[in-house]
Amino acid sequence: MKIKLEKIEVQTRADKELIDITPEVERVVAESGVREGLVYVMTTHTSSGLLVNEGLECLERDVIAHLERLAPDEGDYWHSRYLDIDGRLGFNAGSHLKNILGGYFAYFPIAEGKIVRGSRQRIYFAEYDGPLCRTYCVQVMGE
Repeated sequence: MKIKLEKIEVQTRADKELIDITPEVERVVAESGVREGLVYVMTTHTSSGLLVNEGLECLERDVIAHLERLAPDEGDYWHSRYLDIDGRLGFNAGSHLKNILGGYFAYFPIAEGKIVRGSRQRIYFAEYDGPLCRTYCVQVMGE
């Protein structure tokens, strides 16, 4: 059994955006040498996420707009208060809620050395609280 973990940094450029990381995930799988197994992708941040969807720019904008309607940045949130843990005011509850709605991980089977996914499926890093330097992990496991 082979197991490879790679941490990848991404610099987001907007407050909210979807970044197609499919090529990076495919690269890690190819470099791992795993022919049959699984690949697991996760963000290490609670105000970002991982999404899988069709790779169309108009749909990317729709996804962000829909999540903003469900969990707007401005709201009457309990998180919007002084946080002893940080020594500052909590301000990004909407970003954390978007993470909960969209998720923080995705996984795919690997067959014959390639990710098994639908022909239109793309893997997105979802920024909800940027722009920031972010990290996501890609772990490949298998034979």
